[in-house]
Amino acid sequence: MKPAAAGLGTGLVFGVVMAWSGMTSPVVLREALLFQHAYLFLMFASAVLVATVGLQLLRRRHTRALLSGHPINWIREAPTRRHMLGAAIFGLGWGISDACPAPIATQIGQGVGWAVFTLAGVVLGVYAFLRLHQPETEPAADPVLGTPEAASVLR
Repeated sequence: MKPAAAGLGTGLVFGVVMAWSGMTSPVVLREALLFQHAYLFLMFASAVLVATVGLQLLRRRHTRALLSGHPINWIREAPTRRHMLGAAIFGLGWGISDACPAPIATQIGQGVGWAVFTLAGVVLGVYAFLRLHQPETEPAADPVLGTPEAASVLR
């Protein structure tokens, strides 16, 4: 299966699950952020638990990724200042808009018009970040995506 088709299929299933579970509703998100209902946090916790156990099992069995064939592996990194700052900015945006990237994409797929403005904010934020953090030297080859030119096309 081609990566684009696999990505499209995975995205469609994810979007349907997001909409079905109510996670695209600003009311559900707001109630969770105000600690009025635990639904969202319980959903997050169950997803993290399933992913953690599943990835650990796949890593122990030396399984390879279906699409790329690369070993399933990761590097542990201690949280730094940039992680904390990024989390704070993400949380602030989430609190103001009652949405994060997945619900925004799903809301747009559902035809929720005001989600276009939220998406515009995300796009502007990513653009500003990329403009501020331009690499000063030529980037090295990405071990997964190959040359910097190929990596930029594939990303």
